[in-house]
Amino acid sequence: MDEQQQKNLMRDTFNAVADGYDHPSLRFFPNTAHRLAALLGLSDSIHVLDVATGTGNAALVLAKALPKGRVTGVDFSPAMLNQARKKAEASGIGNVHFIEGDMQSLDFPGRPFDAAICSFGIFFVEDMAAQLSHIATTVRPGGRVAITSFGENYFHPLKDKLLDRLSRYGVPLPPPTWRRVATETGCVELFERAGLGDVAVTRENMGYWLSGPEDWWNVVWNAGYRRMVSHFSPEDLERFRREHLEEVEALRTSEGIRLDVDVLFTMGTVKGAV
Repeated sequence: MDEQQQKNLMRDTFNAVADGYDHPSLRFFPNTAHRLAALLGLSDSIHVLDVATGTGNAALVLAKALPKGRVTGVDFSPAMLNQARKKAEASGIGNVHFIEGDMQSLDFPGRPFDAAICSFGIFFVEDMAAQLSHIATTVRPGGRVAITSFGENYFHPLKDKLLDRLSRYGVPLPPPTWRRVATETGCVELFERAGLGDVAVTRENMGYWLSGPEDWWNVVWNAGYRRMVSHFSPEDLERFRREHLEEVEALRTSEGIRLDVDVLFTMGTVKGAV
C-alpha cells in the first residue's frame, strides 16, 4: 500500500468514526485539550492553528479561552469537520474557523499564526520531524508549537489485550510509529530535529474509570482502532467482540475498569528574530 492509499484509508476510517468520536468514553480528548490550553498559557488576541483538529476538541477549547483571538482548525476528514462545526455553532463559539486540508501540505504563507498545535496527530505520518517542521513554517518567529502524544503505557492493559487478540485472528497491525514520541527523550529529539528551541515536555495521566467493557468497546469502535476491527465479517466481528470483552470484564474492580491514558505534552519555540 503506497502513501496515498494509506492516507485514503485513514480518511475513510475517521469519516466512519466521526459520529461517535465525542462519545463520553473518549473524554480524554477534551480533557487533554483543556490541559494543553492551560500548559500553553497563551495570551489573548492571537491566532492559533490546530492541525489535525478532528472534531475540534482543542480548537474549541482554545477559541473559548481566547475570546479576542482566533483559531483555525485543519483536518482532511469532512465528516470530522462537520462535527466540529456543529459543536462550534451549538456552543456559540464564533472565533473558530474549520478548513478541510491535508496537514502535509498546509498553505498559509507569511507565517500568519502566533502558535500551532497538533493533538494526537503527529504520529500518523512517517517523517514526523518533517511534518513538525512544516507546521512550524506557519508560525511567526518566537511563536510556540505544541503536540500531544501517547506515552508508552497508554490504555494498558486493555490495548495489549486487544492487539494480542487481533494478532491471533490474523489481523495485520500497523507499525507502532507512535512509540517514537512515547517518551520524553523521543519528543525532545523530534522537536530538535524539526528546528524548534526551548523544548519542554510534561507527562500526565489523563485516565479515568470506565463503567464496564462496553465503554471500552466504544473507545475501540469510535476511534482509530475501528480500521483494525473493520477487517472482520459481521459474524467474526461479533465473535471477536464477545471474546475480547469477556477478557476485559475480568479486569473490573469495585471502581470499574481503569482506562489509563498516559499523555506527553511537548512544546517548543520557533527560532528566529521576534
